[in-house]
Amino acid sequence: MLYYLFDSLQETIDLPGAGMFQFISFRAAMAVILSLLISLVFGKSLISILRKKQVGESVRELGLEGQQEKSGTPSMGGLIIIASIIIPTLLFAKLHNIYIILILFSTLWLGIIGFLDDYIKIFRKDKKGLAGKFKITGQIILGLVVGATMFFHGDIVIREKDNSQPDYSLVISSNENMSRMEKAQITFSKETKSPKTTIPFVKNNQLDYSILITWLGENLKKYAFLVFIPIIILIITAVSNGANLTDGIDGLATGTSAIIGATLGILAWVSGNIIFADYLNIMYIPNVGELAIYISAFVGACIGFLWYNSYPAQVFMGDTGSLTIGGVIAVFAVMIRKELLIPILCGIFLAESLSVILQVGFFKYTRKKTGVGHRIFQMTPLHHHYQLKGFKEPKIVFRFLIVGILLAVFTVITLKIR
Repeated sequence: MLYYLFDSLQETIDLPGAGMFQFISFRAAMAVILSLLISLVFGKSLISILRKKQVGESVRELGLEGQQEKSGTPSMGGLIIIASIIIPTLLFAKLHNIYIILILFSTLWLGIIGFLDDYIKIFRKDKKGLAGKFKITGQIILGLVVGATMFFHGDIVIREKDNSQPDYSLVISSNENMSRMEKAQITFSKETKSPKTTIPFVKNNQLDYSILITWLGENLKKYAFLVFIPIIILIITAVSNGANLTDGIDGLATGTSAIIGATLGILAWVSGNIIFADYLNIMYIPNVGELAIYISAFVGACIGFLWYNSYPAQVFMGDTGSLTIGGVIAVFAVMIRKELLIPILCGIFLAESLSVILQVGFFKYTRKKTGVGHRIFQMTPLHHHYQLKGFKEPKIVFRFLIVGILLAVFTVITLKIR
């Protein structure tokens, strides 16, 4: 909203400083500052309200040290995160941008699902919360919307180097007066509507989803959405639930999400900037750079919430927060065409999810074979395993965050690994 206001003022009265709102870097910086302020200032007030309303966490007895002390800690703190993301985005982003519209819709949709789950647990006193089939259905619907929009919407395109034209490197090198922007514009002259994405460790770092169906016949390319959309649904569901599993000890999901968000912000920035895309030799995605405002607010919201969520936590995010941050991370990665980097970037979420899958699968297998179920870990998700091994919560969180930072750095490096 402020973008449009200052853009109008710049055109009508040439207001000093109004031109700053044309720069994504300035608006992203303002978004992260405002989201931090909202989460820090209003977060405390919301915690007090939740405490007065007795919106407390009901902790299951798992035999973990310090577990019972957490009983009664205010939950549904994800409302702080959602508000801290949406308000700065509405103020500083270009609201007609399809990527901004889609990510705001995803945030609200997942927030509603998570809120309903927490509401049933806390106010209806049903520890199971929203039935799993309804949560999965909600995630599937979101995946359908995101997948269909990405595949069919006319404003969602990429630019690639047009190899059918003469060697542009010779044209560019022969003209020393040409600016860097002009050179990049020539390099990325071909605008296409394509289901291509980024994949690490292969030539050109690109994968066209249509190849998954065209091997049956080249004329089937127009039906590539039949493969593309289910993959998007799977990614959104998996990451959303992975974040939910990670949210088991103070500050772990919040800190991990802040690291992931910062990395996605870098990837969005370079993918949406034609000069950086040319320099890094990656696909250029027009208009996707606007997502830097959203992800800046996301990182600010996570860091601000971490102020109250770090050990010992004054508030828990609940499913209102964990389902939302996991889902929007997945949607964001899909929009900047980096979703196949998620297994690396979201390695903490993946490890937490795999620990549960392996534990349950191995227990059922051994019980069927021997009559007695055996476990791989002392307890899952993975962070509880380390708790039972005697590690304190802060040490587990900090070590997981260190691993998260390493994974984030490696994810960025993959842009240059071919």
